Amino acid sequence: MRWPRPSGWPGRSPAAGPAADPPRGSVVEAVHFSADVSALARRRERRLAEECERHRMGFRAFPGVTVVPPGAVTPSGGGDHYRVFTPYWRAWQAHSRREVLPAPARVTLPEGLDPGVPPPGHPHRPHELFRGGETVARRRMRQWLKYCVADYAAGHDDLAGNRTSKFSPYLRFGCLSPLELSSLAEDGDDFVRQLCWRDFFYQVTMAFPAINRADYRPRGLTWNDDAEALQAWKEGRTGLPIVDAGMRQLLEEGWMHNRARLLTSWFLVKRLRVDWRTGADHFFDLLLDGDVANNYGNWQWVAGTGNDTRFNRTVNPVRQARRFDPDGEYIRRYVPELRNVPPKTLHEPWRLPSAVRGYPPPLVSPA
Repeated sequence: MRWPRPSGWPGRSPAAGPAADPPRGSVVEAVHFSADVSALARRRERRLAEECERHRMGFRAFPGVTVVPPGAVTPSGGGDHYRVFTPYWRAWQAHSRREVLPAPARVTLPEGLDPGVPPPGHPHRPHELFRGGETVARRRMRQWLKYCVADYAAGHDDLAGNRTSKFSPYLRFGCLSPLELSSLAEDGDDFVRQLCWRDFFYQVTMAFPAINRADYRPRGLTWNDDAEALQAWKEGRTGLPIVDAGMRQLLEEGWMHNRARLLTSWFLVKRLRVDWRTGADHFFDLLLDGDVANNYGNWQWVAGTGNDTRFNRTVNPVRQARRFDPDGEYIRRYVPELRNVPPKTLHEPWRLPSAVRGYPPPLVSPA
């Protein structure tokens, strides 16, 4: 038989020419994989295609890391991707879906194939919240879709509550299928919309693979080179409780509540005026769910260099904290220095008659 040409998602050029027939008796006859969109992933794909051709092995890419393959829907007025979310959401909803296929009952390795030594682990020790593996992931999926998805819209911004799905690390490492998730979440339009946001940044990244290095929409911004402020932000010692709680959650768990991600990133780029790339790289190093498309796409959205149409969008961290952590439970969980501060002043400890022992004053004016 003739093996298929290396292929990718719509809009992607083949990585190599036609492959020769594999030799009889070879241990590995073909490589099949789920294609990705980052610049690194695409370079890796090209190298793999070249090696497969050199060894006369089959090579084929499949969609799988998103619900709708990047490039499968494009603006009717022209262009290779959607720059704004809302029209993409409408097109995404209307697009047909691939069939969700059952997993094989068993996967076996060919005889004589040595899987090798696992690579070094993540530098951050994962929190017990995120035990790895497909079995754990699918159990979490079944329980959350049964008991929690209907309440997602009302509770996903509750910082202290355990009301988000926490599926993101499992999606990141392929333990869950986003396509299957979207097909099962019948009562969760707001949750499915979040899966669409994930797809949105993948299609942006396929069109703009330099998303982790260059401004998607250059604004001519200038940044502060303030190593001390950056380090205080990384350590959760900015003097703004809601920001410090989020940064310490990241250090402790390798994960951060989505609302806290917005507030901590906004504070770095809008108040400290530190380059978004610096903050995004820190998140990428520590987040268990960190992938190029969503991590850097969201950071650019906050910085005003990405897909947000409101370049000068403002956020009030104190007001957001009072709204989404009214009793200060989230802050106390991760900032023990403030554990005994009354709720009335917890979000603004600089207003107390005397400083809280062990807690720093604000790096900049919180306003």
